[in-house]
Amino acid sequence: MTALVGVEEHLAHILGHVRALPSETLDVERAHGRTLAEPLRARVDIPVFDNSAMDGFAVHFADVRSASPEAPVRLRVVADLPAGTSADPAIGAGEAARIMTGSPVPSATDVIVPFEDTAGGLEDSLGEIVVLRAPRAAGTHVRLRGVDAVVGDVLLSAGHVLRARQLAAAAAAGIAAVVVAERPRVAVVSTGSELVRPGEPLAHGQIPESNSELLAGLVVEAGGEVVLRRTVPDDGDGPLRAIADAIALGAHAVVYSGGVSAGAYEVVKSTLGGLMGFRSVAMQPGKPQGFGTTPEGVLLFGLPGNPVSAAVSFEVFVRPALLALQGRSTLDRPTLRLPASTAWRTPPHRRQYLPAAIDRSDPAGWTVAPATSGGSGSHLPGSLARADAYAVVPADVDAVAPGDLVDVLLITMEG
Repeated sequence: MTALVGVEEHLAHILGHVRALPSETLDVERAHGRTLAEPLRARVDIPVFDNSAMDGFAVHFADVRSASPEAPVRLRVVADLPAGTSADPAIGAGEAARIMTGSPVPSATDVIVPFEDTAGGLEDSLGEIVVLRAPRAAGTHVRLRGVDAVVGDVLLSAGHVLRARQLAAAAAAGIAAVVVAERPRVAVVSTGSELVRPGEPLAHGQIPESNSELLAGLVVEAGGEVVLRRTVPDDGDGPLRAIADAIALGAHAVVYSGGVSAGAYEVVKSTLGGLMGFRSVAMQPGKPQGFGTTPEGVLLFGLPGNPVSAAVSFEVFVRPALLALQGRSTLDRPTLRLPASTAWRTPPHRRQYLPAAIDRSDPAGWTVAPATSGGSGSHLPGSLARADAYAVVPADVDAVAPGDLVDVLLITMEG
């Protein structure tokens, strides 16, 4: 009986062969989804200048500190400051400047009185105003320069992925370009003589080929770029020729599905035995795994052919490697511990990764259950469409009962 290798041991073996990719500089508008290779440092203060948080009037606090409906304060408006103005008018005692949200606060003033705290509001905001309510203190409704960041501050360290919020922060900090890791370029190769293109007529014994769609999408979601997609039969040297073509396209990794198990027609094993090692990993699904590198350093992943096995294997082994190539600071998915809403069996002596669905109907009491009624069958790709997580059950647990707490690996939180 072949000894089983632990999940962490196999992953560590893979990551030991990963070398971070070179960096490149991109304009901010082209950097969505990329990984920072250098820290993001502010080039301007945020905010850039003291500005008004309200539409109203810039005044001296000393002039309005006692204002009330019973004892209103009258001020003369001597300036009008729309957003975008560069003016810094002199405002004397007993005077005010009408100011709009985001406009620079005159350096001579120290507080903003909103329109709603005056008798006339916007309709009577030029000439003379009547202040009915005093601000709480000097500085009220003034957004101070640099309160969020100052020039040179690190907004985000290297290794973080750039999404919309991070790129907006970069733009607000005056950053026009960022230094990011190259995208991993990946070839995806499905093996199997029974595979035909989706939508084509099926002869007896044939099935639609779906693994390349699955794996190509997962590559993109992990920040990579698919440079080659191919299906090869269970005979011939297709897997080997795919490596040569992938290298010509500058690929950093080749991901095979199928051909790595113990059958008679395992084409990846039979053609790439000199480049890859093959192991049995203590997990279900995904027990048969292959990994190796070419002399050029291209990573070679051999995943099982059953769709759920391929998806789980990608999640556990390929995705962390692709993130490590990009220098990501975190390789792990977020994990929750949720109660099971139903019972299910687990495999003996192997860690289970079960496609699961999280029931979020009760915000205070999320639960988790298998995504399919077919159990943990690795041949059931329909479950992947309904799964937003993998329930991860340790190898020493024989069964999950309703109410048992289960570690849940979040793969998507979309509604």
